[in-house]
Amino acid sequence: MFKTNEYFDGKVKSIAFQTETLPATIGVMAPGEYVFNTADQEQVTVISGALTIRLADGKTGQFCAGRSFKVPENSSFDVSVEVESS
Repeated sequence: MFKTNEYFDGKVKSIAFQTETLPATIGVMAPGEYVFNTADQEQVTVISGALTIRLADGKTGQFCAGRSFKVPENSSFDVSVEVESS
């Protein structure tokens, strides 16, 4: 079954589900600045739009459609979104 989540006053929404091996989530973000915390390691793939990120270790980067980045477990990352993105 699907689990829906809403964050930052509805500016970020996601739908999560369990695959055979891993949990998966797809989300959408309105323009804004966000900080996300992770319990597990995550791989984020941008489907549309673009994200500028800063990981807890200070590494930064801009990721457009088709690009991915990994976030370590028990960490956080900052996201800047200029256009609606998924």
